[in-house]
Amino acid sequence: MNEKGFDGINVIPFIDIMLVLLTIVLTTATFIANGTIPVNLPKAESSATAGRGVTVEINQAGKIYFRGTEYTIASLRAALSAEDRQTPFLIRADRAVALQSFVDVMGLVRELGFSKMSLQTEATK
Repeated sequence: MNEKGFDGINVIPFIDIMLVLLTIVLTTATFIANGTIPVNLPKAESSATAGRGVTVEINQAGKIYFRGTEYTIASLRAALSAEDRQTPFLIRADRAVALQSFVDVMGLVRELGFSKMSLQTEATK
């Protein structure tokens, strides 16, 4: 018997699977980059973007979030005390948040000795 060998490999199913995986990765990466807490950032001439380091988010209602978990100022103090003081610190505060909530978080960050602190904003168009 003469068996015929393969003339080629059908790569269409492989390409379909890779496109689905690419879509999943891009969707997940966008979600991670934007953060998990919905915050309408204040506008400024130049914008600060999220980077590596410690990020605290304050939503419109004034609730404080760290790593996706809601904290009070007292419990946030305990959570941040374990962080390295040289790590960059980023505050993402909603533009409609009461100023006192922002000042409380900023005061806590300074009191704990974080040396690199910034506020994330959106660039004006």
